[in-house]
Amino acid sequence: MKAERKEEKMMINDRVLYRNLEHQQLFDDMAWLMGRADSGQMEEGDRDRLYGLVNGLAELAGSHGFRGNIWHSYLAYELANHENAFSTACEVKGRVEGSINTLACHDFRIFKRMFDYPLEKIDQACHTEVMSVITDYACVNEDSKVFNKRIRDRIQELSVHLSRAEAPEEYLNIVTAFYKDCGVGKLGLHKAFRVKGKGPDAQIEPITNIEHIYLKDLIGYERQKAKLTENTEAFVEGRRANNCLLYGDSGTGKSSSIKALMNEYYDRGLRMIEIYKHQLEELPYIIAQIKDRNYKFILLMDDLSFEDFEIEYKYLKAIIEGGLEKRPDNVLIYATSNRRHLIREKFSDKRERQDDLHGNDTVQEKLSLVARFGIQIYYGAPEKKEFQEIVQRLADRYQIDMPKEQLLAEANAWELSHGGLSGRTAIQFITHLSGRKG
Repeated sequence: MKAERKEEKMMINDRVLYRNLEHQQLFDDMAWLMGRADSGQMEEGDRDRLYGLVNGLAELAGSHGFRGNIWHSYLAYELANHENAFSTACEVKGRVEGSINTLACHDFRIFKRMFDYPLEKIDQACHTEVMSVITDYACVNEDSKVFNKRIRDRIQELSVHLSRAEAPEEYLNIVTAFYKDCGVGKLGLHKAFRVKGKGPDAQIEPITNIEHIYLKDLIGYERQKAKLTENTEAFVEGRRANNCLLYGDSGTGKSSSIKALMNEYYDRGLRMIEIYKHQLEELPYIIAQIKDRNYKFILLMDDLSFEDFEIEYKYLKAIIEGGLEKRPDNVLIYATSNRRHLIREKFSDKRERQDDLHGNDTVQEKLSLVARFGIQIYYGAPEKKEFQEIVQRLADRYQIDMPKEQLLAEANAWELSHGGLSGRTAIQFITHLSGRKG
């Protein structure tokens, strides 16, 4: 019996590529219980191990929104989330050739054994009924706190397809198709990221609560959106593209236009990383983490500007163009700013330049950053008629039932005391109407 349990443990641990899973303890506990149930040698502490396993699966279901057979959902999640030589080679590109497929099939045999094992045997051996619960689990809240509903549903579909597969070779096709469509790991399962940590410890972490806005939702600025889309389309398709600067009046949709790209092109491998001005020193460490992946990354620097005494812009200049290391082809920088030249300039600068032996050099230094953005798109405040059109279209979209004359009169009064003519003011006005009683 002991030799049989040892053989079981060795088989489960003999994974080549899919090692060090995110929730490794759940995998190990289930493997242990399977071996105990097969040998008929359950011991006193095994029941506690079983309850701990079920607790872990229930917690995972609560945070990820899993339902049904949550043991299968867990296994599918580990396959979807694990970054290794096989999964990262298949992300976005799909099936690859070579010996790596043989190694993957080796691991898939182990996963198939875990999928196919009749869990009721563990209930029988421990004299419990908890395993029957996790095979037909009704989640309290199916909203995932970890990733969006679409990805959650795709992982659930992956678990169903794998549970029906008759051979490990079928796993290869099923999992590869998932990696091509959805990617792998945090970069595949999420659209947007932020930077956490400093220096060599800087990491990107997912942003799970994002705004689901699309370019069609942005009213007006058709020329600007077309120019931005043209450049992004080239980037996603692997053609040459420029860094972009969107500048102009506040509240005109600069940031929203870039965020919309994330939703438009996510399915084609576009990801977005938000970086703040004080994090520019971490850029080399962040780029090192993403340069060899099969995704396209836009580094978003929102509301970017520098005072004349701030020197962080020099890091950005070196990354965009000028450093020894070439910027990776899968990385672009998109920035928004209310200043076209990004670095603050004052009238007093002219007087100071009179004492500067090389005054033109000072001017060129301040303009050198914006010159590194190959595409610069201006977003100006709308005219009165354009503002009213935005208000009317937003009112239709959010089903505001109000006579046109009253709607525009209230909109005009609102903008006079709430920031002037802009798309942001129009949205705030419609939000006010939507929340107003009656």
